[in-house]
Amino acid sequence: MAYEVTATRRRPQNFDNLVGQEFVAETLKNSIQSKKIAHAYLFSGPRGCGKTSTARILAKALNCQKGPTAFPCGECAACKEITAGSSLDVIEIDGASNTSVNDVRQIKDEVLFPPNSCRYKIYIIDEVHMLSTSAFNALLKTIEEPPPYCIFIFATTEIQKVPATIKSRCQQFNFRLVPIEKVKQQLAEAASELGIKAEDEALYWIARESTGSMRDSYTLFDQVAAFSGGEITYEKIRDKLGLVGVDRLNEIFGFCVKKDSENALLKLDEYLQNGVSIEQLISNCADYLRSILLIKSGVKKESLLGQSADRFSKEVLDFWNSVQTERALGIFMQLYRDVRYSLSPRYEFELAVSRLCWLKDYVCAAEVKKAIDAVKPILANSNAQRKIPAEKKNEPVNINAPRNSFLSVPAPIPTFSALEEDEDSFYDG
Repeated sequence: MAYEVTATRRRPQNFDNLVGQEFVAETLKNSIQSKKIAHAYLFSGPRGCGKTSTARILAKALNCQKGPTAFPCGECAACKEITAGSSLDVIEIDGASNTSVNDVRQIKDEVLFPPNSCRYKIYIIDEVHMLSTSAFNALLKTIEEPPPYCIFIFATTEIQKVPATIKSRCQQFNFRLVPIEKVKQQLAEAASELGIKAEDEALYWIARESTGSMRDSYTLFDQVAAFSGGEITYEKIRDKLGLVGVDRLNEIFGFCVKKDSENALLKLDEYLQNGVSIEQLISNCADYLRSILLIKSGVKKESLLGQSADRFSKEVLDFWNSVQTERALGIFMQLYRDVRYSLSPRYEFELAVSRLCWLKDYVCAAEVKKAIDAVKPILANSNAQRKIPAEKKNEPVNINAPRNSFLSVPAPIPTFSALEEDEDSFYDG
């Protein structure tokens, strides 16, 4: 038998197997049981969270020989054909490659023919936001008044690009990112099925790197399982995938609180040389400082911190107060925005690390105001004790007063003898 990737092998086959989409599953099951089936559905949400899988499950639930039922058997011919993707009455269309009006016209022509062997003819259009405006307009009338045996299911990752005229004609379901703990649980089950030993911390970091996408987590899990040799450990995935764990972050920030900028920059260079991307390292540093700030606020829940509170450096926790930790987090948040447009992202990162080394010496405006407010009463008391003489008022000037006698004395007139002496001395010289 050909090898099947984990994402395909563990694809949900019924509503109960959907991970992290309980609201969507419960709503669809209730609508089927109450026989209130819409003629068009719109599934929106991030990649890899189960939109297409839910569309296939809905198609099986409606066309199952024991149905319509909220619990498709998976054993009848209709269920098997839909699972294998070979059903003539469940047509999956890639909206990214069928965007023209002619493609939609072909659908409109096919809709006129009833299903071959199933109860409903179902069109599943993935990435529907890629259709052109003309294609959407051509599809409007068909979606609004389709034949009673025809159902449309649209899936998209960019709901804002779908016209409002399409949204108003569909029942819309918003899919969410899968929580890390649920992704981790699914990965543990996948490892158990393959007979692979996996550490909880390793599975946690795989789940975290997938950013809430089950498909991405399974893909990363297959990659890790290929080189792990039957045992997945944190040390293996950290070096191979270039991850930055809390132990590495404790080292960097430990040097920062010691004002040892040299070793902090050397450690940063070591991690970057090992293949860690700058954007990922900045993001992990921001997450680390956020967790430190939450711990200082009294938060101990691991789902919020991402790690046990005991794993964070006590030295860092004790050195910076809440205001300084918030300032450090602001430095990295601004850094994350700046590196996108920087000619030298590494220089920006090194500058931020250097600033952290002297963070405790910085004084913010609030601290300056607090110090001034504390000194004001002291200055007020000292001024009250001193006797400050009253200032003399400026006396008015009398413009009619006689002028200064020095100015009123005329200049002396030289005598005739004095002039003769000066003339004789001039000729003698």
